[in-house]
Amino acid sequence: MFKKSNQGNVKKIFTILSVGISLFSAAQTELVFVFFKDKPNKAAFYNNPLSELTQKSLDRRTNLGIPLTDQDAPIETSYVQNVKNLGFTVTDYSKWLNGVAVNATKSQITQLSQQNYVDHVESFVRNPAGGKSSEKMEKFREFSSREALTTYNYGGGLNQINQINVRALHVAGYTGTGMTIAVIDTGFPSVDTGTAFKRMRDNGKIKGGYNFINKTTDIYNTNLNGHGAICLGAIGGYLDGQFVGTAPDADFYLYASEDAAVEIPEEQLYWIEAAEEADRKGVDVISTSLGYTTFDDSRYSYTYSDMNGTTSFIARGAQIATEKGIFVTFAAGNDGSSSWHYISTPADNTKVFTIGAVTSQGSSSTFSSYGPNAAGAVKPDGSARGTDTYTVYGSQVTQASGTSLANPVAAGGAACLLQALPKNISREEIRSKLRQNASLYPNYTGQMGYGILNFYKTYQSYLGVNDVSQNQVKVFPNPAKDFISITTEKSIESVDIYDMLGRLIKTIHSAKINISELAKGTYLLKVKTKSGNLIEKFIKE
Repeated sequence: MFKKSNQGNVKKIFTILSVGISLFSAAQTELVFVFFKDKPNKAAFYNNPLSELTQKSLDRRTNLGIPLTDQDAPIETSYVQNVKNLGFTVTDYSKWLNGVAVNATKSQITQLSQQNYVDHVESFVRNPAGGKSSEKMEKFREFSSREALTTYNYGGGLNQINQINVRALHVAGYTGTGMTIAVIDTGFPSVDTGTAFKRMRDNGKIKGGYNFINKTTDIYNTNLNGHGAICLGAIGGYLDGQFVGTAPDADFYLYASEDAAVEIPEEQLYWIEAAEEADRKGVDVISTSLGYTTFDDSRYSYTYSDMNGTTSFIARGAQIATEKGIFVTFAAGNDGSSSWHYISTPADNTKVFTIGAVTSQGSSSTFSSYGPNAAGAVKPDGSARGTDTYTVYGSQVTQASGTSLANPVAAGGAACLLQALPKNISREEIRSKLRQNASLYPNYTGQMGYGILNFYKTYQSYLGVNDVSQNQVKVFPNPAKDFISITTEKSIESVDIYDMLGRLIKTIHSAKINISELAKGTYLLKVKTKSGNLIEKFIKE
């Protein structure tokens, strides 16, 4: 991953860690994945899909026209037992990849390959000779806890929400309601107790969680790294008058897959297992601010040529998640200023939506990792605020820097957008529209991809399509001093005026509005018609 700290300490500092790796003997074991040939009992699954998937998961597939496949069927338990009978310890397996992970010697790999239920065995090792470990760069800036920063509704989060044009979606009524987000990360200390997550808890928004590292439900332990809680806060955190996340009304599953104390290849499997569970629960979005390039054991470390979107196990698993209709977002990585300045995996996969980091002024954050991937695909896909980004931890607003923060800011926007759009629009089409409506499109850069994302503009690009109401609202004069008039093809029921801090100023039931008493500045209009809500900006001079 691209953030390291002592467990239980939410403060992050820039540090270089060098890990010396000794030479390995011929009897050294290595992590391998044993792929099974088939799923003999898959017919039982097809006859009763609810035995493996929730109705919400099945509904997602139905809405998007995604058929059930053998990947969805459970793994054959007798095959797992057969591997155990050969003397192997099996703790991690994947139904999507159809196999189990074990540590094995060369001779044991040969033995496994010869079993009649085994298709093949693939090692996680990329550099058999081992050798000098690559440097590990920490690029997650130190958290600075603060008291209330402002008395306004959105508080410190306002600018980063406005930068990617999510607040217009909020004003239109799309705040993530009915959408389910899985945050797969380190751990979530303080989420069960902190005031910043109280609204989430009180409203029943945390639907469940699991720790795939130690195979327990222990996700809130204060000994766990707080990175996951910080990322969750950027999406769903809420402190009245101080901070609002990008999807404050979404539901959440919280999964721990990253042990911050070590960097081991098994963490890729933990993530895949978490993604499979998220799929079972029917999540709409997976947000992950983790990435992999080097490991404590350098035999498993990647080169840039491996960042082609299909080499790493986690990239393959992430792609399968997208193919199940889940909108999957990943942070690009924080190595932009290091000797390894490229994106990490699985941000290299073409079907995941990779997020780079920018400053509040809209320029690339210096630490944000560079694309393209090794196959030449443009990465990142787009960008959001990652420098001095506002979030919450425990009961306080704080700031942090990293693509780790840019990613959840964008993931919350994706959840709001999915809520706003018809359920049958393909995720690939939505990803494409987001790229096309980003600030640099059709141009791109190695750090920003197609530029700063624009979620409301993307929503507008669908208006008039798939039964979403046509956007024909016009405001004139604009700018204006005393009065504005509104015209639309639909009959106006009411007009709400919001200031740029998210506050409702007043509601009017007229197409001509007196604005003389308003302070100078920019305002949002929510025009309610029988066909839906239309959002437009105007400037009071």
